[in-house]
Amino acid sequence: MGTDLHELLRSLRVWDTELPGFDPSAAPAEPLPLFEQWFAEAVTAGQTEPHTVALATADEDGLPDVRTVMLHGADAEGWSFATHSTSRKGRQLAARPYAALGFYWPVHGRQVRVRGPVTVAPPEESQADLHARSTGALAAALVGRQSEVLESTEELTRASEVAWERAQREPDAAAPSWTLYRVAPDEVEFFQGDERRRHVRLTYRRTGSGWVKQLLWP
Repeated sequence: MGTDLHELLRSLRVWDTELPGFDPSAAPAEPLPLFEQWFAEAVTAGQTEPHTVALATADEDGLPDVRTVMLHGADAEGWSFATHSTSRKGRQLAARPYAALGFYWPVHGRQVRVRGPVTVAPPEESQADLHARSTGALAAALVGRQSEVLESTEELTRASEVAWERAQREPDAAAPSWTLYRVAPDEVEFFQGDERRRHVRLTYRRTGSGWVKQLLWP
């Protein structure tokens, strides 16, 4: 018997537990310290893979695309992630260097949205980022060809085995197309869920003189 998707969806509930409060009047003047606090609290609470984030880009025709990537860092220069410059998202960012990020930490009913122009880190910084990661990450980068058509899983297995051997033999091997990208936010929104649906939305917008904070209706 097949599953009734609509019945299954209606059976699901969210936030049937006590969620943390959030006083926006006590929020810092800039978004980064609050993001660091919320991220650390998600880690402490046992949130699974809190560093995963939805990355939204647009192609040359302005059509949207989205996928899940890993956060590589967040500092005064922006929120960073990495991929091959030759991948679909790499090509989209070359054509339209603007992106949005969406974090969701259900353990606390929290979301963080970041959007702004994207810059590319220098090659030496991109390679340093890659070599600071695991052997598996290096092997995957050495395989390359991300987003290209794959003829068979056997072809991937062969290429992956060769890449793993090289990654173990040459831990500093270069993957020239591996690129570190940074989203320098124009806007950052913090969303705190509430069991009674009195959600708190605090947005930071960058201005010429700093950041402006505003509350939004949920």
